[in-house]
Amino acid sequence: MARAGKQVFIALLVTLVACSEKEIAEKQYTEEWYAGGVNGTVFNATSRAYRQPMNAIAGDPLLYRQFMRGERIAEKSFVADSTMSFSGLGPVYIRKSCVACHPSYGGRSKRVDKFDSSDSRNGYLLMIYDPSLPDLPLASTYFTGMTQTSAVAPFKPPVNESGVHIEWLPYTDEHGNKYDDGTPYELIFPRVTIDQSAILFPDFDMSRHAASIEATIGIYGVALLDAISDEDLRARHVAEAERGYCPGVIGADIDETGLNPYYPGKHPGRFTYLCTRATLDNGPGSNAIWNITNVTRPDRAYHYITAAYARASAADPDVQQALGRTGEEIYARLMSRELPPEMSAEDYDAFMVWHRGIAVPAARDLDNPVVQRGRALFHETGCTACHHPSWTTRPDYTPLPALSNQKIFPYTDLLRHDLEMHEPGRARLCRTTPLWGRGLMQVTSGYADMLHDLRARDYPEAILWHGGEAKPCKEKFRKMSREDREALVKFLQAI
Repeated sequence: MARAGKQVFIALLVTLVACSEKEIAEKQYTEEWYAGGVNGTVFNATSRAYRQPMNAIAGDPLLYRQFMRGERIAEKSFVADSTMSFSGLGPVYIRKSCVACHPSYGGRSKRVDKFDSSDSRNGYLLMIYDPSLPDLPLASTYFTGMTQTSAVAPFKPPVNESGVHIEWLPYTDEHGNKYDDGTPYELIFPRVTIDQSAILFPDFDMSRHAASIEATIGIYGVALLDAISDEDLRARHVAEAERGYCPGVIGADIDETGLNPYYPGKHPGRFTYLCTRATLDNGPGSNAIWNITNVTRPDRAYHYITAAYARASAADPDVQQALGRTGEEIYARLMSRELPPEMSAEDYDAFMVWHRGIAVPAARDLDNPVVQRGRALFHETGCTACHHPSWTTRPDYTPLPALSNQKIFPYTDLLRHDLEMHEPGRARLCRTTPLWGRGLMQVTSGYADMLHDLRARDYPEAILWHGGEAKPCKEKFRKMSREDREALVKFLQAI
């Protein structure tokens, strides 16, 4: 490009940015446009919408440097070679990096036909559980909570990925897959099977167990969910239980004394599909950077493995020969609680600044008449019984004070509900998914697969899978005119 052409291009770019900033300054935005509150929202609807720092981060030079350092940690693939940067991978692992499961720095994974951890679209986690027992407990004697399917030689994974099969099957509902106006729709669901030959443990009977897949969740705005007080969350549970229409199940109180300096004691779970994590300091990100890669750090100086795996590996002649150690030595090393840290405390702190500091994209087009019609329908159908629109964060959020006293619009009650989906896998009671920013998935990732196992390929399919407690809402959606259905979806895409 000629110099004059470059100057014109730069001038145009500056003008566009200035116009955008001027528009934001002049437009009278109501509070609902600020999905993450005034301090947790960014007005960015581009392909980079899920990776923006909150203003409190961007405006502080020290925090911003830590944020960018944490982002680099999240995007890099870890390796096993201790002579290289980002070393520490293994001996077994789930993925090599954060972005391997969370494309677009906070988006969800894509529905795939093959379980392949090297496929950048596949963010699925594999769950192996006992279908004959209440609450569908994981087969945790043999496998970790999120099943590891990769290993660093000479070790072998607990499950060989080549023996994991995902089959997508058609489903016909009681209405013959038709709206009341006769418009047809399609529904699909996954069935996961694992070959017995793929299991490392000879005494584990796969025929007595089941497997299911769970997709990764969006990670932007998680600090704002963390900043909701325990008292408000419990009060929401009481309110829903008293109403009876949408009786969500609160996450079990989890003892995190010693792990979380901000919330000592027990707290209701609010993170993960099953609400198994209560606070961000012992939540999905702080755990994932350890257990997904098996990279040790000062507060996690041990491997994320089971004793059964350690015994099987220690008894493996191939492992003994490759390492030149006895079975007893290998077992002791694998099970040690005092391994040298492979990630420094400084790097982990930077990662958590990044994890905590990713902003929520602002809502869009809320002044559009079609979107406003969709908003009214969303409320009229009763969707807000579970997709509770707003919360106010507590006044003393110590990790990031700027997120205190923020009115946010995540559209979730952070409780678990039974949607009575056909073959839901282990996630029968599933946390209400926050809806904020979901409408940008197509822009950021090129797809918009939804629900816990990504069986829904768009918003209408996600709604049509709602049964159980949410069935009355789903039926009202089915009975709407095409124009009203489209308006409701426009609203979901806008928030």
